[in-house]
Amino acid sequence: MTHSRASRDRSPLARAFLRAVDASRITPNAVTVIGFLGICGSAALAMNRQWVLASLLFVASGLVDSLDGTLARYQGRSTRFGAFLDSTLDRLAEGVILAAIGFTFAQDGSEWSVVACFVALTGSFIVSYARARAEGLDIPGSSGGLMGRPERLVIVGAALFLGGVGGMQEGLIAILAGLSLITAGERVVLVWRASDARGAPR
Repeated sequence: MTHSRASRDRSPLARAFLRAVDASRITPNAVTVIGFLGICGSAALAMNRQWVLASLLFVASGLVDSLDGTLARYQGRSTRFGAFLDSTLDRLAEGVILAAIGFTFAQDGSEWSVVACFVALTGSFIVSYARARAEGLDIPGSSGGLMGRPERLVIVGAALFLGGVGGMQEGLIAILAGLSLITAGERVVLVWRASDARGAPR
């Protein structure tokens, strides 16, 4: 995609921002890595129980990370490795932030909350893997369900922001764990129906 075509498809503010980022010569992959490092910084703040700062950095890092694909298309530099790097660091970022929250639960001796973190992390990985594996097998319809990545990030961001409010963080992580498992089950069913309807061989 050329600059002119990409610019026509966006608002004046978005075009100005893309031009500014493009002028800095930063690459889409660098934006991906910067977003991931921001999540690591948010995790460090969370482990020190600086919840509001952690949530603000988490949101800012998520916004930065969302720009890599847009910048790649604007610069005409979309690559398969860039997509792979983005997806891989997205999964790792979820693990890092949930591990940080789980660390504080362990410090507080809240064993069930630590388990909820592990369940939430496992569920989120299954949700992502189910889609990736189905797409690899050319089976459509694997992106449904309640708890996609944007929804998970909203809950995690809220859990960070409310970390200082008694019981709220634990409750949100428990909700995340339950809904992630439900979504994983939904995607398995969606893929089963799509593959069964097509009669796809193994």
